[in-house]
Amino acid sequence: MTSETRSYVVRRSSIHNRGLYARTSIEEGEYIIEYKGEKISKAESERRALSQEARGKKNQSGQVYIFDLNKRFDLDGNKPGNLARFANHSCEPNCEAVNYRGRIWFVALRDIEPGEELTFDYGYALESALDHPCRCGKPSCIGYIVNEADRPKLKKMLRKKKKKKEKKS
Repeated sequence: MTSETRSYVVRRSSIHNRGLYARTSIEEGEYIIEYKGEKISKAESERRALSQEARGKKNQSGQVYIFDLNKRFDLDGNKPGNLARFANHSCEPNCEAVNYRGRIWFVALRDIEPGEELTFDYGYALESALDHPCRCGKPSCIGYIVNEADRPKLKKMLRKKKKKKEKKS
């Protein structure tokens, strides 16, 4: 599976610093770009993720580019030449990350117009959601990056937190 023409370009993003944008029309179901990187063990992945997250907190950047590959390995995409790492999170994404034969591809969830930012759901776990503010600006956004299945739970947690804060005031 290859992407013959570059139907994307990296440029400034209102979501987070830089983003990946459609340069041409992209059809629903189209494989757009492969997420390339170094295949690493789960233990190495954990080490790198913690290190990259600590560095990111210092300089206010989200720089963990690690994808779950399978039970034994992950893919660290923090490499020059991996333009797919510039795809930002959205609570209403137009792409999804698909593991196709051990390779990660971004696939269009719907038709995408030229100039539209290519986004996918990062799918962070509920336990770490509050560490990851969301800036996608979509109507369904609850302000934090968390996988879709856990969004109702997070909404409930945030309401409880808000009520406690209001009682203290």
